[in-house]
Amino acid sequence: MKIVKAVENYLDFLENIKRYSINTLKSYRCDLNEFTQFCTENNKNGIERINERTIKNFLMHLSELKIEKSSITRKLSAVRGLFKYAFKEEWIAFNPSSLIRNPKTSKKLPEITSVENILKIYELAKEAEDQPILVIAIFELLYGCSLRVSELCDLKLSDLNVRERTLRILGKGNKVRVVPIGAKSLEIIKAYLSYNPTEDISSPLITLKNGKKLYPKYVYRIVNKYLGKVTDIKKKSPHILRHSSATHMLDRGADLRAVKEILGHENLRTTQIYTHVSIERLKEAYKKSHPKS
Repeated sequence: MKIVKAVENYLDFLENIKRYSINTLKSYRCDLNEFTQFCTENNKNGIERINERTIKNFLMHLSELKIEKSSITRKLSAVRGLFKYAFKEEWIAFNPSSLIRNPKTSKKLPEITSVENILKIYELAKEAEDQPILVIAIFELLYGCSLRVSELCDLKLSDLNVRERTLRILGKGNKVRVVPIGAKSLEIIKAYLSYNPTEDISSPLITLKNGKKLYPKYVYRIVNKYLGKVTDIKKKSPHILRHSSATHMLDRGADLRAVKEILGHENLRTTQIYTHVSIERLKEAYKKSHPKS
């Protein structure tokens, strides 16, 4: 079978059977198209002709392009999935990716910002924006409810339960979770809805000034703009607010499993990185303030 055909069949499987999200499918398609192009350029058009050496050469090629190891690991994961599926479907007699290990990476702790900085942003937005409540609502949902950008953009009015103080979130892999809304967050959401009222429960919870649905690039632009005013951390993406939310919850004694459910992580190990962030913060505070540090 042609590698191109195998990739399309695999992506159809992920979309229609596994029900992967649009963003995840885009990522898989991009990574597998890159692999397909490499194989084609090296005269490995059929999936049965690709062996372990081909995959290792692909990883070396990525390394020579100075691709980050975390990105290489992600691309390898997509390739592994393809060959696992191909083996299951009996397109190949042996899975050439089964013995290939991930490249060694140094674990980077996620950057975070402080609650004080977020409150500063609210004040700055009031001074600079003609609709400050829109900016404040975006930050409050990303931070207060620990949302991903795609989750924020996909929120509908029907996902909000004011009486129960919860939000219904459609997360990665189309998995649904329900997260609590704090009193302050709910107050901000109510203020936004009173400023921008709608009775259509199927309409987006948060919209642009023109009434259209939020989109990721807009959220990135707003978050980057305002984080840049209050902090000098290197990355100023919306995910910083999610990292910050998780870290602050653990700083204040939240149960790790509860934080895992709020974030929508599939594996507890993914959530555990935030415990390391909290420990590093404790060490930093100790060094700054303890007389015997």
